[in-house]
Amino acid sequence: MKKVVKFGGSSLADARQFQKVGEIIRSDEDRKYVVPSAPGKRTSGDTKVTDMLYATYAYAEAGNDFTKALAQIKLRYQEIIDGLGLSLSLDKEFEAITENFKKKIGSDYAASRGEYLNGIIMANYLGYEFIDPAEVILFDEKGEFMAKKTDEILSKRLENVERAVIPGFFGAKEDGSIKTFSRGGSDITGSIVARAVKADIYENWTDVSGCLIADPRIVKNPKPISTVTYRELRELSYMGASVLHEDAIFPVRKAGIPINIKNTNAPKDPGTWIVESTARKPAYTITGIAGKKNFCAINIEKDMMNAEIGFGRKVLQVFEENGISFEHMPSGIDTMTVLVHQPEFEKKEQRVLAGIHKLAEPDSIELESDLALIAVVGRGMKAVKGTACRIFAALAHSGINIKMIDQGSSELNIIIGVKEADFETAIRQIYSIFVDTV
Repeated sequence: MKKVVKFGGSSLADARQFQKVGEIIRSDEDRKYVVPSAPGKRTSGDTKVTDMLYATYAYAEAGNDFTKALAQIKLRYQEIIDGLGLSLSLDKEFEAITENFKKKIGSDYAASRGEYLNGIIMANYLGYEFIDPAEVILFDEKGEFMAKKTDEILSKRLENVERAVIPGFFGAKEDGSIKTFSRGGSDITGSIVARAVKADIYENWTDVSGCLIADPRIVKNPKPISTVTYRELRELSYMGASVLHEDAIFPVRKAGIPINIKNTNAPKDPGTWIVESTARKPAYTITGIAGKKNFCAINIEKDMMNAEIGFGRKVLQVFEENGISFEHMPSGIDTMTVLVHQPEFEKKEQRVLAGIHKLAEPDSIELESDLALIAVVGRGMKAVKGTACRIFAALAHSGINIKMIDQGSSELNIIIGVKEADFETAIRQIYSIFVDTV
Protein backbone atom coordinates (compact mmCIF):
# COMPACT_ATOMS: atom_id res chain seq x y z
CA MET A 1 0.00 0.00 0.00
CA LYS A 2 1.24 3.51 -0.81
CA LYS A 3 0.32 6.68 1.03
CA VAL A 4 1.33 10.23 0.12
CA VAL A 5 1.33 12.52 3.14
CA LYS A 6 1.28 16.30 2.98
CA PHE A 7 1.91 18.41 6.08
CA GLY A 8 0.84 22.04 6.35
CA GLY A 9 2.83 24.94 7.74
CA SER A 10 1.41 24.78 11.27
CA SER A 11 2.40 21.11 11.40
CA LEU A 12 6.03 22.06 10.67
CA ALA A 13 6.34 25.38 12.46
CA ASP A 14 9.12 24.30 14.84
CA ALA A 15 11.21 21.30 15.96
CA ARG A 16 8.52 20.04 18.34
CA GLN A 17 5.99 19.92 15.50
CA PHE A 18 8.58 18.23 13.26
CA GLN A 19 8.95 15.50 15.88
CA LYS A 20 5.18 14.94 15.89
CA VAL A 21 5.26 14.64 12.12
CA GLY A 22 8.18 12.22 12.30
CA GLU A 23 6.26 9.99 14.73
CA ILE A 24 3.21 10.03 12.45
CA ILE A 25 5.24 9.04 9.38
CA ARG A 26 7.24 6.34 11.15
CA SER A 27 4.12 4.84 12.74
CA ASP A 28 2.90 3.66 9.33
CA GLU A 29 5.22 1.93 6.85
CA ASP A 30 2.85 2.85 4.03
CA ARG A 31 3.61 6.60 4.39
CA LYS A 32 6.29 6.63 1.73
CA TYR A 33 6.09 10.04 0.02
CA VAL A 34 6.13 13.24 2.05
CA VAL A 35 5.15 16.72 0.83
CA PRO A 36 6.09 19.47 3.33
CA SER A 37 4.97 23.09 3.44
CA ALA A 38 7.12 25.97 4.70
CA PRO A 39 7.15 26.60 8.47
CA GLY A 40 3.98 28.33 9.60
CA LYS A 41 3.18 30.35 12.69
CA ARG A 42 4.51 29.09 16.01
CA THR A 43 2.13 31.38 17.92
CA SER A 44 -0.80 33.58 16.92
CA GLY A 45 1.47 36.64 16.77
CA ASP A 46 4.18 34.91 14.74
CA THR A 47 4.93 35.32 11.02
CA LYS A 48 4.88 32.52 8.45
CA VAL A 49 8.24 31.91 6.76
CA THR A 50 6.65 32.39 3.32
CA ASP A 51 5.54 35.90 4.34
CA MET A 52 9.03 36.60 5.70
CA LEU A 53 10.51 35.55 2.35
CA TYR A 54 8.12 37.77 0.38
CA ALA A 55 9.00 40.73 2.61
CA THR A 56 12.74 40.05 2.40
CA TYR A 57 12.62 39.81 -1.37
CA ALA A 58 10.72 43.11 -1.50
CA TYR A 59 13.69 44.72 0.29
CA ALA A 60 16.05 43.21 -2.26
CA GLU A 61 13.91 44.27 -5.19
CA ALA A 62 13.83 47.84 -3.90
CA GLY A 63 17.64 47.84 -3.69
CA ASN A 64 17.69 47.85 0.11
CA ASP A 65 19.87 45.80 2.45
CA PHE A 66 18.01 42.52 3.01
CA THR A 67 20.73 40.56 4.83
CA LYS A 68 19.35 41.07 8.35
CA ALA A 69 15.87 39.96 7.28
CA LEU A 70 17.30 36.89 5.55
CA ALA A 71 19.35 36.09 8.65
CA GLN A 72 16.12 35.95 10.68
CA ILE A 73 14.76 33.37 8.26
CA LYS A 74 17.96 31.35 8.50
CA LEU A 75 17.64 31.46 12.28
CA ARG A 76 14.12 29.95 12.07
CA TYR A 77 15.50 26.97 10.17
CA GLN A 78 18.55 26.64 12.41
CA GLU A 79 16.28 26.42 15.45
CA ILE A 80 14.46 23.49 13.81
CA ILE A 81 17.75 21.77 12.89
CA ASP A 82 19.15 22.22 16.40
CA GLY A 83 15.89 21.11 18.02
CA LEU A 84 15.98 17.89 16.00
CA GLY A 85 19.64 17.27 16.80
CA LEU A 86 20.65 17.14 13.13
CA SER A 87 24.18 17.72 11.81
CA LEU A 88 22.93 19.64 8.79
CA SER A 89 24.12 22.95 7.37
CA LEU A 90 22.04 25.18 5.08
CA ASP A 91 24.90 27.65 4.52
CA LYS A 92 25.27 26.83 0.80
CA GLU A 93 21.53 27.13 0.25
CA PHE A 94 21.41 30.56 1.89
CA GLU A 95 24.45 31.70 -0.10
CA ALA A 96 22.57 30.78 -3.28
CA ILE A 97 19.43 32.55 -2.05
CA THR A 98 21.45 35.69 -1.27
CA GLU A 99 22.97 35.75 -4.77
CA ASN A 100 19.62 35.15 -6.46
CA PHE A 101 17.94 37.87 -4.39
CA LYS A 102 20.67 40.26 -5.53
CA LYS A 103 19.94 39.23 -9.11
CA LYS A 104 16.21 39.85 -8.44
CA ILE A 105 15.15 36.64 -10.17
CA GLY A 106 11.56 36.81 -8.98
CA SER A 107 9.17 36.65 -6.03
CA ASP A 108 8.09 33.10 -7.00
CA TYR A 109 11.65 31.94 -6.43
CA ALA A 110 11.75 33.76 -3.11
CA ALA A 111 8.49 32.26 -1.84
CA SER A 112 9.43 28.74 -2.97
CA ARG A 113 12.52 28.63 -0.76
CA GLY A 114 10.34 28.10 2.32
CA GLU A 115 9.20 24.68 1.15
CA TYR A 116 12.54 23.90 -0.49
CA LEU A 117 14.53 24.37 2.73
CA ASN A 118 11.95 22.60 4.88
CA GLY A 119 12.08 19.70 2.43
CA ILE A 120 15.84 19.41 2.85
CA ILE A 121 15.46 19.28 6.63
CA MET A 122 12.61 16.77 6.42
CA ALA A 123 14.53 14.44 4.08
CA ASN A 124 17.57 14.58 6.38
CA TYR A 125 15.42 13.96 9.46
CA LEU A 126 13.60 10.96 7.98
CA GLY A 127 16.47 9.54 5.93
CA TYR A 128 14.38 9.84 2.75
CA GLU A 129 15.53 10.89 -0.71
CA PHE A 130 15.08 14.60 -1.49
CA ILE A 131 13.55 15.49 -4.86
CA ASP A 132 13.55 19.08 -6.10
CA PRO A 133 10.11 19.94 -7.54
CA ALA A 134 11.81 22.24 -10.06
CA GLU A 135 12.99 19.07 -11.83
CA VAL A 136 9.66 17.22 -11.91
CA ILE A 137 6.74 19.69 -11.70
CA LEU A 138 6.47 21.70 -14.90
CA PHE A 139 4.77 24.89 -16.07
CA ASP A 140 4.67 26.25 -19.62
CA GLU A 141 6.11 29.62 -20.63
CA LYS A 142 2.80 31.32 -19.72
CA GLY A 143 2.90 29.86 -16.23
CA GLU A 144 0.17 27.27 -16.80
CA PHE A 145 0.64 23.94 -15.04
CA MET A 146 1.51 21.11 -17.44
CA ALA A 147 -0.41 18.24 -15.86
CA LYS A 148 0.22 15.48 -18.39
CA LYS A 149 3.94 16.13 -18.85
CA THR A 150 4.44 16.48 -15.09
CA ASP A 151 2.69 13.17 -14.46
CA GLU A 152 4.92 11.43 -17.00
CA ILE A 153 8.20 12.88 -15.64
CA LEU A 154 7.28 12.54 -11.95
CA SER A 155 6.03 8.96 -12.38
CA LYS A 156 9.28 7.95 -14.05
CA ARG A 157 11.40 9.80 -11.45
CA LEU A 158 9.65 8.06 -8.52
CA GLU A 159 9.35 4.66 -10.19
CA ASN A 160 12.31 3.19 -8.33
CA VAL A 161 12.31 5.50 -5.31
CA GLU A 162 11.00 3.73 -2.22
CA ARG A 163 10.68 6.80 0.00
CA ALA A 164 11.02 10.48 -0.88
CA VAL A 165 10.39 14.05 0.23
CA ILE A 166 9.03 16.36 -2.46
CA PRO A 167 8.50 19.95 -1.23
CA GLY A 168 5.14 21.50 -2.02
CA PHE A 169 3.96 24.74 -3.62
CA PHE A 170 6.30 25.11 -6.60
CA GLY A 171 7.80 23.76 -9.79
CA ALA A 172 9.60 25.34 -12.73
CA LYS A 173 8.95 26.60 -16.24
CA GLU A 174 10.69 24.95 -19.16
CA ASP A 175 13.36 27.69 -19.06
CA GLY A 176 14.20 26.68 -15.47
CA SER A 177 12.66 29.70 -13.73
CA ILE A 178 10.72 28.90 -10.57
CA LYS A 179 6.90 29.08 -10.67
CA THR A 180 4.63 28.67 -7.66
CA PHE A 181 1.02 27.61 -7.36
CA SER A 182 -1.32 30.01 -5.56
CA ARG A 183 -1.11 30.19 -1.75
CA GLY A 184 -1.94 26.85 -0.20
CA GLY A 185 -0.51 25.17 -3.29
CA SER A 186 1.29 22.44 -1.33
CA ASP A 187 -2.09 20.68 -1.29
CA ILE A 188 -1.88 20.57 -5.09
CA THR A 189 1.66 19.15 -5.02
CA GLY A 190 0.50 16.36 -2.72
CA SER A 191 -2.31 15.53 -5.10
CA ILE A 192 0.06 15.53 -8.09
CA VAL A 193 2.49 13.19 -6.29
CA ALA A 194 -0.35 10.87 -5.23
CA ARG A 195 -1.45 10.52 -8.84
CA ALA A 196 2.09 10.00 -10.11
CA VAL A 197 2.84 7.12 -7.72
CA LYS A 198 -0.70 5.69 -8.01
CA ALA A 199 -1.17 6.05 -4.26
CA ASP A 200 -3.92 4.23 -2.42
CA ILE A 201 -4.53 7.19 -0.11
CA TYR A 202 -3.52 10.86 -0.02
CA GLU A 203 -3.32 12.04 3.60
CA ASN A 204 -3.46 15.81 4.06
CA TRP A 205 -2.30 16.71 7.59
CA THR A 206 -3.24 20.08 9.05
CA ASP A 207 -4.20 21.64 12.40
CA VAL A 208 -7.89 20.63 12.37
CA SER A 209 -9.52 17.20 12.55
CA GLY A 210 -11.02 17.33 9.08
CA CYS A 211 -13.69 19.48 7.48
CA LEU A 212 -16.50 21.03 9.51
CA ILE A 213 -20.10 21.59 8.42
CA ALA A 214 -19.71 25.35 8.95
CA ASP A 215 -17.04 27.93 9.74
CA PRO A 216 -16.23 27.68 13.48
CA ARG A 217 -15.71 31.45 13.54
CA ILE A 218 -19.43 31.80 12.74
CA VAL A 219 -21.03 28.67 14.23
CA LYS A 220 -19.93 27.56 17.69
CA ASN A 221 -18.50 24.01 17.72
CA PRO A 222 -19.86 22.90 14.32
CA LYS A 223 -20.14 19.16 13.69
CA PRO A 224 -17.38 17.47 11.64
CA ILE A 225 -17.97 16.00 8.19
CA SER A 226 -17.04 12.32 8.17
CA THR A 227 -17.28 11.77 4.39
CA VAL A 228 -17.60 14.27 1.56
CA THR A 229 -17.48 13.72 -2.21
CA TYR A 230 -15.08 15.54 -4.52
CA ARG A 231 -18.01 17.42 -6.06
CA GLU A 232 -19.34 18.55 -2.68
CA LEU A 233 -15.92 19.71 -1.53
CA ARG A 234 -15.34 21.53 -4.79
CA GLU A 235 -18.52 23.54 -4.19
CA LEU A 236 -17.61 24.26 -0.56
CA SER A 237 -13.99 25.17 -1.36
CA TYR A 238 -15.03 27.55 -4.11
CA MET A 239 -17.35 29.32 -1.69
CA GLY A 240 -14.71 29.84 0.94
CA ALA A 241 -14.19 26.60 2.90
CA SER A 242 -10.41 26.53 3.26
CA VAL A 243 -9.29 23.17 4.67
CA LEU A 244 -8.04 22.04 1.23
CA HIS A 245 -6.98 24.03 -1.84
CA GLU A 246 -9.80 23.66 -4.37
CA ASP A 247 -7.43 22.76 -7.24
CA ALA A 248 -5.98 19.85 -5.23
CA ILE A 249 -9.06 17.80 -6.03
CA PHE A 250 -8.52 17.38 -9.77
CA PRO A 251 -5.39 15.15 -10.02
CA VAL A 252 -6.63 12.61 -7.45
CA ARG A 253 -10.21 12.71 -8.70
CA LYS A 254 -9.09 11.56 -12.12
CA ALA A 255 -7.17 8.71 -10.52
CA GLY A 256 -9.89 7.77 -8.03
CA ILE A 257 -7.61 8.32 -5.02
CA PRO A 258 -9.36 9.19 -1.74
CA ILE A 259 -8.10 12.05 0.44
CA ASN A 260 -8.05 11.86 4.22
CA ILE A 261 -7.86 15.21 6.06
CA LYS A 262 -6.09 14.57 9.38
CA ASN A 263 -4.95 16.54 12.44
CA THR A 264 -1.22 16.49 13.24
CA ASN A 265 -2.00 17.38 16.86
CA ALA A 266 -4.68 14.68 17.19
CA PRO A 267 -3.50 11.89 14.87
CA LYS A 268 -5.97 9.31 16.20
CA ASP A 269 -9.00 11.39 15.14
CA PRO A 270 -10.60 9.85 12.03
CA GLY A 271 -10.68 13.16 10.15
CA THR A 272 -12.65 13.65 6.95
CA TRP A 273 -12.62 11.31 3.96
CA ILE A 274 -12.91 12.94 0.54
CA VAL A 275 -14.05 10.40 -2.06
CA GLU A 276 -15.32 10.23 -5.62
CA SER A 277 -18.66 8.75 -4.55
CA THR A 278 -20.08 6.90 -1.59
CA ALA A 279 -23.08 4.77 -0.67
CA ARG A 280 -22.85 6.03 2.90
CA LYS A 281 -25.91 7.95 3.96
CA PRO A 282 -24.89 11.40 5.24
CA ALA A 283 -25.59 12.18 8.90
CA TYR A 284 -27.61 15.25 7.90
CA THR A 285 -29.51 16.43 4.82
CA ILE A 286 -26.72 18.90 4.14
CA THR A 287 -22.99 18.18 4.04
CA GLY A 288 -21.74 21.71 4.58
CA ILE A 289 -22.37 25.45 4.45
CA ALA A 290 -19.89 28.01 3.12
CA GLY A 291 -20.08 31.54 1.82
CA LYS A 292 -18.31 34.65 0.63
CA LYS A 293 -18.94 38.38 0.83
CA ASN A 294 -18.21 41.27 -1.56
CA PHE A 295 -20.66 40.63 -4.37
CA CYS A 296 -22.68 43.02 -6.49
CA ALA A 297 -25.85 42.36 -8.51
CA ILE A 298 -26.51 44.01 -11.86
CA ASN A 299 -30.28 43.78 -12.40
CA ILE A 300 -31.26 44.26 -16.05
CA GLU A 301 -34.87 44.72 -17.23
CA LYS A 302 -36.30 44.75 -20.75
CA ASP A 303 -39.80 44.02 -21.97
CA MET A 304 -40.00 40.85 -24.11
CA MET A 305 -36.42 39.95 -23.20
CA ASN A 306 -37.25 36.26 -23.44
CA ALA A 307 -38.25 36.65 -27.10
CA GLU A 308 -35.07 38.49 -28.11
CA ILE A 309 -32.54 36.02 -29.46
CA GLY A 310 -28.99 36.73 -28.27
CA PHE A 311 -29.89 39.13 -25.46
CA GLY A 312 -27.97 37.18 -22.80
CA ARG A 313 -24.98 36.76 -25.08
CA LYS A 314 -24.81 40.53 -25.65
CA VAL A 315 -24.86 41.24 -21.93
CA LEU A 316 -22.20 38.66 -21.12
CA GLN A 317 -20.07 39.90 -24.00
CA VAL A 318 -19.72 43.23 -22.21
CA PHE A 319 -18.43 41.52 -19.07
CA GLU A 320 -16.04 39.42 -21.15
CA GLU A 321 -14.67 42.45 -22.98
CA ASN A 322 -13.97 44.12 -19.64
CA GLY A 323 -12.28 41.04 -18.18
CA ILE A 324 -14.93 40.42 -15.52
CA SER A 325 -16.15 36.90 -14.74
CA PHE A 326 -19.64 36.37 -13.37
CA GLU A 327 -20.62 34.10 -10.48
CA HIS A 328 -24.32 33.50 -11.10
CA MET A 329 -26.97 34.61 -13.57
CA PRO A 330 -30.56 34.03 -12.38
CA SER A 331 -33.22 35.31 -14.80
CA GLY A 332 -36.94 35.82 -15.30
CA ILE A 333 -39.16 36.55 -18.31
CA ASP A 334 -38.20 40.22 -18.56
CA THR A 335 -35.32 40.33 -16.08
CA MET A 336 -31.75 39.14 -15.89
CA THR A 337 -29.35 39.46 -12.96
CA VAL A 338 -25.60 39.09 -13.18
CA LEU A 339 -23.68 38.61 -9.93
CA VAL A 340 -20.02 39.60 -9.91
CA HIS A 341 -17.24 40.27 -7.39
CA GLN A 342 -17.82 43.83 -6.25
CA PRO A 343 -14.16 44.99 -5.98
CA GLU A 344 -13.52 43.74 -9.53
CA PHE A 345 -16.69 45.36 -10.90
CA GLU A 346 -16.36 48.74 -9.19
CA LYS A 347 -13.20 49.59 -11.14
CA LYS A 348 -15.03 49.24 -14.46
CA GLU A 349 -18.69 49.72 -13.55
CA GLN A 350 -19.46 52.74 -15.73
CA ARG A 351 -17.75 51.18 -18.72
CA VAL A 352 -19.76 47.98 -18.21
CA LEU A 353 -23.08 49.81 -17.81
CA ALA A 354 -22.42 51.88 -20.94
CA GLY A 355 -21.54 48.73 -22.86
CA ILE A 356 -24.74 46.93 -21.79
CA HIS A 357 -26.84 49.94 -22.85
CA LYS A 358 -25.07 50.09 -26.19
CA LEU A 359 -25.24 46.38 -27.06
CA ALA A 360 -28.43 45.14 -25.35
CA GLU A 361 -30.54 48.33 -25.11
CA PRO A 362 -32.27 47.42 -21.82
CA ASP A 363 -35.17 49.42 -20.35
CA SER A 364 -33.34 49.86 -17.05
CA ILE A 365 -30.33 48.71 -15.05
CA GLU A 366 -30.14 48.73 -11.27
CA LEU A 367 -27.18 47.89 -9.07
CA GLU A 368 -27.30 46.30 -5.64
CA SER A 369 -24.04 46.16 -3.71
CA ASP A 370 -22.75 44.61 -0.47
CA LEU A 371 -24.21 41.17 -1.07
CA ALA A 372 -23.02 37.80 0.21
CA LEU A 373 -23.48 34.37 -1.33
CA ILE A 374 -24.03 31.26 0.77
CA ALA A 375 -23.76 27.74 -0.63
CA VAL A 376 -25.76 24.98 1.07
CA VAL A 377 -24.20 21.76 -0.22
CA GLY A 378 -25.18 18.14 0.21
CA ARG A 379 -25.62 14.94 -1.73
CA GLY A 380 -28.48 14.13 0.64
CA MET A 381 -30.60 17.06 -0.57
CA LYS A 382 -31.60 15.25 -3.74
CA ALA A 383 -33.50 12.59 -1.80
CA VAL A 384 -35.17 14.95 0.68
CA LYS A 385 -38.22 17.03 -0.18
CA GLY A 386 -38.60 20.58 1.07
CA THR A 387 -34.93 21.51 1.52
CA ALA A 388 -35.35 24.95 -0.06
CA CYS A 389 -38.55 25.48 1.93
CA ARG A 390 -36.70 24.82 5.19
CA ILE A 391 -33.99 27.32 4.21
CA PHE A 392 -36.62 29.99 3.43
CA ALA A 393 -38.38 29.32 6.73
CA ALA A 394 -35.17 29.52 8.74
CA LEU A 395 -34.17 32.84 7.19
CA ALA A 396 -37.70 34.31 7.33
CA HIS A 397 -37.82 33.47 11.04
CA SER A 398 -34.80 35.75 11.54
CA GLY A 399 -36.17 38.50 9.29
CA ILE A 400 -33.55 37.91 6.60
CA ASN A 401 -34.57 38.83 3.06
CA ILE A 402 -33.31 36.49 0.34
CA LYS A 403 -31.97 38.51 -2.58
CA MET A 404 -31.30 35.56 -4.87
CA ILE A 405 -31.63 31.79 -4.99
CA ASP A 406 -30.04 29.50 -7.55
CA GLN A 407 -30.15 25.69 -7.54
CA GLY A 408 -27.98 23.62 -9.85
CA SER A 409 -29.48 20.87 -11.99
CA SER A 410 -27.51 18.27 -10.03
CA GLU A 411 -29.46 19.22 -6.89
CA LEU A 412 -26.15 19.12 -5.07
CA ASN A 413 -26.20 22.73 -3.91
CA ILE A 414 -28.41 25.75 -3.37
CA ILE A 415 -26.88 29.23 -3.62
CA ILE A 416 -28.55 31.99 -1.61
CA GLY A 417 -27.85 35.70 -1.86
CA VAL A 418 -28.34 37.92 1.21
CA LYS A 419 -27.15 41.32 2.38
CA GLU A 420 -23.67 41.22 3.89
CA ALA A 421 -25.09 42.42 7.21
CA ASP A 422 -27.15 39.21 7.40
CA PHE A 423 -24.35 36.84 6.35
CA GLU A 424 -23.32 35.32 9.70
CA THR A 425 -26.89 35.17 11.03
CA ALA A 426 -28.06 33.41 7.87
CA ILE A 427 -25.35 30.73 8.17
CA ARG A 428 -26.16 30.15 11.83
CA GLN A 429 -29.88 29.81 11.08
CA ILE A 430 -29.33 27.37 8.21
CA TYR A 431 -26.97 25.30 10.36
CA SER A 432 -29.49 25.26 13.19
CA ILE A 433 -32.44 24.10 11.07
CA PHE A 434 -30.51 21.23 9.44
CA VAL A 435 -28.13 20.12 12.21
CA ASP A 436 -29.25 21.27 15.64
CA THR A 437 -32.87 20.21 15.10
CA VAL A 438 -32.01 16.67 13.98
